[in-house]
Amino acid sequence: MENTSSARRRFYENIAGYLFIGPWLIAFLAFSVIPILSSLYFSFTDYDILGSPVFSGLANFRRMLNDAIFWKSLRVTFHYAFVSVPARLVFAFIVAELFRRASRLIRLYQAAYYLPSIVGGSIAVAVMWRRMFLSDGVFNTLLRGIGINSTISWIARTDTAIWILIILAVWQFGSSMLIFLAGLRQIPRTYYEAADIDGAGPITQFFQITLPQMTPIIFFNLIMQLINGFTVFTQAFIISGGKGDPQQSTLVYALYLYLRAFTYYEMGYSSAMAWVLVLIIAVFTGIIFKTSDRWVYYES
Repeated sequence: MENTSSARRRFYENIAGYLFIGPWLIAFLAFSVIPILSSLYFSFTDYDILGSPVFSGLANFRRMLNDAIFWKSLRVTFHYAFVSVPARLVFAFIVAELFRRASRLIRLYQAAYYLPSIVGGSIAVAVMWRRMFLSDGVFNTLLRGIGINSTISWIARTDTAIWILIILAVWQFGSSMLIFLAGLRQIPRTYYEAADIDGAGPITQFFQITLPQMTPIIFFNLIMQLINGFTVFTQAFIISGGKGDPQQSTLVYALYLYLRAFTYYEMGYSSAMAWVLVLIIAVFTGIIFKTSDRWVYYES
C-alpha cells in the first residue's frame, strides 16, 4: 500500500512538472523547432510565399554558386565580422582591466559602459547612428570644431560606410567587458604576489598570468561575438536604408537573405541561404573548438 501511494505521488509530481514546463515547451516547438524544420524543407523547394512550394532539389544551392551578389554579401560579412569582433574583444578586455581595480564609482562606470550593449542593436540607436554620420551630422560638426572642414556623408561613401557599422559594433562591447571583468576578478591575487617577489613586471605578469588565466573567457566571448558578427542585421538594415547601400558595400549576408525572402518573395532561396549561413558558422565554430586545446588554458 505504501509503494502504491509513493508511486501515485511521484506520478502527480511528474504531471505537475510537465504542466510547469508546458508553456515553454510549446513555445520552443512553435517558434524554434517547427520553423527550423520548415526552413530546411523550403530550402529544397521553389517557394514564393504566395503559392505552394514546389520541390526543386539542390537548385537553390546551385544557384548560389552563380549569384554574384551572394558572394559579395559574404565578402562584406567576413570583412565586418573579422574586423569588428577582434576590435570589440580588445576594447572590452582593456576596459575590463581598467575596471579591475575597484573604486567608489565602479558600478556607475560598469552600467555606463554596458548600456550601449543593451540599446545598441535597437532601431532607435541605429537611426541615431545613421544621423550622426550624415554630411550635417554630429561627427562632421566635431571635425569642424577641431579645424577640419568636412562635409562628407560618411554613410554615402563605399569606402567608409562599412566602417560606420564596425564602429557601432565596437561601441557595443559592454557585455563582453562585464564577462572579462568577472573572469579577471577570479584570478587569485597570490599569483601576482608571487610574481612580484620573483621580480616580474606588469607586462610579464600580463602575458604569464593574466592572459593564460583568461583564455577560457576569451574563448567563450570569441564564439559568441563571432556568431553575432555573422548574423548582424538590424544595424545594417537601418544605416544602409534597407538595401545595403551605397553600391551594396553594407549588404551583409543576413540583410541579403531578408531582401530575397521579403522583397523578392524567394523564400525557398532565402531558406537555402539561411542553412548555408548555419554551415559557415558551424565551420568557424568547429575550427575554434578544434584549435582551442593549443591556446586555451584550463587550470584543472
